[in-house]
Amino acid sequence: MNISTYIHAFHFLRPLWLIALPLLWMLVFWLARRHKGDGDWSGFIDADLLPELRMDAASATSMRPWPWLALLWSLAALALAGPSWERNQTAAFRAPADLVFVLDLSPSMMAADVAPDRVTRARYALDDLLAAARDSRAGLVVFCEEPYTVTPLTQDVATIQALLPPLVPGIMPSAGDHLAPALNRAEKLLQAGGMKDQRIVLLTDGFDDPAAALSAAAALKARGVTLSVVGIGTPGGAPLQNAEGHFAKDAQGRSQLARLDIDQLQQLAKAGGGSYVDLAQLANLVTYLQAAQHSTGSAIAAQGIEVSHWRDEGVWLLPVLLLLASLLARRSWL
Repeated sequence: MNISTYIHAFHFLRPLWLIALPLLWMLVFWLARRHKGDGDWSGFIDADLLPELRMDAASATSMRPWPWLALLWSLAALALAGPSWERNQTAAFRAPADLVFVLDLSPSMMAADVAPDRVTRARYALDDLLAAARDSRAGLVVFCEEPYTVTPLTQDVATIQALLPPLVPGIMPSAGDHLAPALNRAEKLLQAGGMKDQRIVLLTDGFDDPAAALSAAAALKARGVTLSVVGIGTPGGAPLQNAEGHFAKDAQGRSQLARLDIDQLQQLAKAGGGSYVDLAQLANLVTYLQAAQHSTGSAIAAQGIEVSHWRDEGVWLLPVLLLLASLLARRSWL
């Protein structure tokens, strides 16, 4: 950076402090004029003693304090104005949210009304959501009849993404679709994290305990936890497969269909204070999670992002100010 560049970039960070300069100069001028005469002290001090006590008791050619006082105050005002001519590059910081993702692994997630099947599309959607939450702490819970913690809250989002491919209903020890216990498990993970901004994102095609699930969602909202829902599947549904891979039949011998109950999922999201989206609207939730990373909380460094700010060079005037202040402490100038 050459001299002309420095001159071109020179400015004051707090220029309003420069208004103090003429006021300080006027004050110094008034003080100097006031001390030229004996002032009101002549009525209290003997006329023979007074000249020896005045600051200008020295000869007319001796040094006076007023120019130095004017210089001291001028430099102080300039330092407070914040002269600057160079930028600093520093890492950007973000205030993350704690996020727990809850993935439905009930048998109905094997329905193929969305290609190739619901659970695969749910894993793809979860991978996108995790990528959007890369600067946050995230955890993962899966559920069917019982909930299971895959990962507690961690900043290593890539590890959670690596664990997604094996997650299918077939690995679960029992069938079922109980959501309320999964929401309670997710809340316990958030309580262990201790962050102010706490969110749960549910990926599901429905659940069989609506009363308990709605009650759990309302309790989360009351405690400041936001629940958002991603619906996996279509309202038309698809035939439901049993554990042997055959289509499940009802009592009349008809194929059972796994349909997506959008109204039920919307009610759940409303009870939890969040939003409902389907797979076609997933980009809206991705944007929402990215914006959530700027909420209040403890800041962490944002990878690959830097910000620049002007450096305050007024600090370099402090040694000169201290030196001048020491000169003004001369005995005859006090």
